Amino acid sequence: MRHLLLLCLVLITVSCGPGKEELLGETEWQRKTNAMFKDASKSPLKKKDLKRFKSLDFYKYDSIYRVEARLKRTPDSKWFKMKTTTDEETDERVYGILSFELKGETHQLNVYQSKTSTAFGNMDKSLFLPFLDDTNGETSYSGGRYINLTIPEDDIIIVDFNEAYNPYCAYNEKYSCPIVPRVNYLPVKVEAGLKAFKK
Repeated sequence: MRHLLLLCLVLITVSCGPGKEELLGETEWQRKTNAMFKDASKSPLKKKDLKRFKSLDFYKYDSIYRVEARLKRTPDSKWFKMKTTTDEETDERVYGILSFELKGETHQLNVYQSKTSTAFGNMDKSLFLPFLDDTNGETSYSGGRYINLTIPEDDIIIVDFNEAYNPYCAYNEKYSCPIVPRVNYLPVKVEAGLKAFKK
């Protein structure tokens, strides 16, 4: 029996020993984000930051930041040039206005659709939600954060601020990142999603 226990301990040590490191993160989204940043072929990190990368800094998951929003579509909105952190501009339009409750207050944010996502017969149902809040420049990235959304079948859409991520230019200035329109400022602290990157 003693020999069997020793054999089991050896097997456990070998299987957990040197090899793949366990991905850090409280949620599946956090682990997937860390996996992407760890992958040199996909990571926006500079080489020197990638060498010592273990995990991004996330706020603790909090379900109050997962909200149900009502989507008011704006089908007649015009395409416009969204400014970025470089000389480039992206063609966007306001797809709709999201209304939701957060911390006892009603808020509204514009949600955007990219012209590139409509280029192939409107097959791409992705929406882009950039926002600013009162954590910017303190615990979160000063330029605001983004959330990826999908066009819903009806007028209800789940917005999970726990999946708010930083623009790539927060990690590497070579990237061109859309600048969050001032209209998308939330006058609250959204302590969810990714924190500012410590270089």
